[in-house]
Amino acid sequence: MGKFPFSASGKAVAINRPEGFVKLILDKKYGEVLGAHIIGNDATELITEYVLAMKAEITAEDIHATIHAHPTLSEALAEAAASADNAAIHI
Repeated sequence: MGKFPFSASGKAVAINRPEGFVKLILDKKYGEVLGAHIIGNDATELITEYVLAMKAEITAEDIHATIHAHPTLSEALAEAAASADNAAIHI
């Protein structure tokens, strides 16, 4: 599992929407995305990345290795993936 609070997202803070978090649920053996929770601003726009990851059997490591533009709320998705391996840099 990986989790990242929007309060640690520069974009969320800049738009005055720091409430919420991203939580990624992963397969323990392979690290594939099994599910996710996104609570906060633009959650309905952000969830598609994780839906695609589930469909394509993408791992948290793959998501973390993918470039996410800065500053964006989608960075929280990459940070949640990174936090699964204790590699998140913003928390």
